[in-house]
Parts: sequence; structure tokens; C-alpha cells
Amino acid sequence: MAAEEEIIELEPYDYRHDSVDQATPANRWVRITLLVLTVPWFFVFVVATQLDPYTEDGQPLRMGTHKKLGLPECNFKLLVGVPCPSCGMTTSFTLLAHGDVWNSLQANFAGTVLATLGLLFVPWALASAFFGRFVIIRSVEMVVFRIAVCFLILLFGRWGIILIWDLFVSN
Repeated sequence: MAAEEEIIELEPYDYRHDSVDQATPANRWVRITLLVLTVPWFFVFVVATQLDPYTEDGQPLRMGTHKKLGLPECNFKLLVGVPCPSCGMTTSFTLLAHGDVWNSLQANFAGTVLATLGLLFVPWALASAFFGRFVIIRSVEMVVFRIAVCFLILLFGRWGIILIWDLFVSN
């Protein structure tokens, strides 16, 4: 060691001031935002319960339920000839809202996952807004980031499987 180097003394970390149970309080705007974000989810699930995701003979649809809202056929499917990553998502939500989990998974399992996340988000957001702190979750940013990445992998992974199936197996 050279004579000019400084010696740094390390002090022990006082862990008694940190608590796992302590959560950062949410300010008023965060609480209002959480409440506002529950409204679209509530609306989506109310609409999903009102739609009929079955054919006239009682068979579950795999896609196309959105047309019952007056929406057109998927433009991506019309132009490219294969379903887009979100094809079947409305049908999946609607089937799940009707309690038909298996057929919801078959319509678009990424939609089932997204709908389930929505069903979990609403009570979590309401509880967090009520208590003024994030319930269960310590880092909302990391949770949202991880969920978004996992969902996108799931969505596009499913789409890749659908494309491979349509291009190679069904021909």
C-alpha cells in the first residue's frame, strides 16, 4: 500500500430503523389515480358480462365477440390473413366474465391472464387508496415493469405459436 492512501472506516449498518412492514405513504394524487384506474376495469368487466360469447347453438366463440359491440373485423387479420396478437382477447374476457375459464384460456390465454390481473388490480388499488399506502407491494414500478414484460412475452409467444400452427400445421 502506498503511504498516501486513505483508510476508510466502515460503520455498522443500523437495521433497526428499517422495517419490512413500513411502506411509503401514497400522496393524494397517487390515491386519486388508483381510484381513477379502477373505473376502466370496472367498465370492461360490466361490458364483458353483458356480451354473449357463445354461438346460437351454445358453442363458445374463439374470437369475434367484439363485433357484437359494433366493431369491425380485425384489420390485421383482413390485411395479413392471420390473427393479430390480441385476436380473441374480447372473447377471452367475456368468457372469463361468464365463468367459463377453460374456453377463455382457449380463446386467448393472454387475455385470460390480463383479465385476471385486472380482477386482482381493482381490489388492490381500492385497498391501497383506502389505506394510503401500497398494500403488499413495496415497489410498484418494478412490479408493473415485470408484469408488463411477462405479459408481452406471453402475448407474443402465444402469437408465435398461432402463426406457426396456421402456417405449418393447418396447411
